Formats: sequence, C-alpha cells, structure tokens
Amino acid sequence: MPKSTVSKLMPKVPSVPGASRRQQYSASTKRALVEIAEGLFTDHGYANTSLDAIVAGARVTKGALYHHFSGKAALFEAVFERVETDASKTINKALKGKRDPWEKAQAGLRAFLAVVQEPRYRRIVIQEGPAVLGYERFREQEERSTFATVIDIVRSVLGAGSWALDEAMLQTFARIFFGAMSSAGESVATSEDPEEAAQRVEAAIGFIIAGFQALADTGAAPEWVVE
Repeated sequence: MPKSTVSKLMPKVPSVPGASRRQQYSASTKRALVEIAEGLFTDHGYANTSLDAIVAGARVTKGALYHHFSGKAALFEAVFERVETDASKTINKALKGKRDPWEKAQAGLRAFLAVVQEPRYRRIVIQEGPAVLGYERFREQEERSTFATVIDIVRSVLGAGSWALDEAMLQTFARIFFGAMSSAGESVATSEDPEEAAQRVEAAIGFIIAGFQALADTGAAPEWVVE
C-alpha cells in the first residue's frame, strides 16, 4: 500500500501527557472506532452496519479494529457502554445541587425521559441492546451505569419521611423503581410519539412521588415500615 494511502488511514493522535506515542495512537484508534460505530449503529442499526463501513469511517485498517475488539458484537458493547455512561452523566448533572428530595426525584425523571428520546439511546440501548447483548448482559450493563443513581434518589425520597427503613427495604424499593423506569423508558423510546409518551410517564410517576410526599408530610407510617 502506498505511503500516502497509509497516512490517510491513520487517525489524528491528540497529545496525552505521560503517554507514549504508541499508547496515544492506540487510544485514538479505539476512540475513533467507537465514535464512528456509534453513528452507524444509530443510523442503520446493528445488522445493517458492516465492519468495512466502520473501519472506512474511522480511517483505520480492519486489523486495527481486531486489535481492540474481538468483533462487531464487542464493538457494539463498547458503544452501548459509552451511550449509557453519557446518559448517567446527564442525569447526575440534573440532580446536582438538588437538596429537596421531591425536586431531586422530578429532576432525575425529566432528565431520564429526555435521554430516552435521543436517537442514539433509542436505537442502541432500547431497540438493539437486548438482542445484541442478550438480556442478562443488557440488564447488567444498565444496572452498572444507572442503578446507583436510582439508589441515590430512592434514599432521598424515603429519607424525607420519619420512617426507619432497613437496607433490605431500600434495596427492594430501588429494584422496583429501577424496573419501572426501565420499562417506562422503553415505552417512550418505542412510541410513535415519544414526547407525548414521556409526558404520560412523567404524570404517572409524578402521582407516585406525590403519594410518598403526602405520607412524609403527614408523618404516617405504612405497614411495611420497620419499627
């Protein structure tokens, strides 16, 4: 292959203090592959995206791709992790500075509903994720990125009342809410009108949050509270 052709295939390498030129090039190549794959998976879906299209878009060789990933499924998982991580950062940013538990819960809900309407999240996480990764791996990746945020919100909401809840009950509530949010996100992402679906979900979960707030304000202790 002519030298000029090889140079065109080499991605731009940003300078990273403390890293060797080889390490910088390797990281840049991997980043380029994930970025290009994300766009192609979003636009065309997993099945209709070829490795040839990905390496061409990233301007690297197929050998470079196999140096970082075992194949298309492994690359998809890296893209999935990136999208989920970005979603988690967006939601946590919306929660930052929210001291009131009810405002915190509403802010987290709205941020989540905005995220699931994004094209890349809808396609990669909701539509393609379970089929490509398998259900168990899909749930594991979801929990890794967002379950801690759900736990934080649940602790804030349940901590607003004068209820003595043990850790097992907190975890139970978190699992229930995590499952409900996951299902709600799927219903929004797959709806013909995601914006309208998101409004319905926000209203429905808003009723649940209002119920907890009413219990907290009155000081009532439900039967499941540990005495």
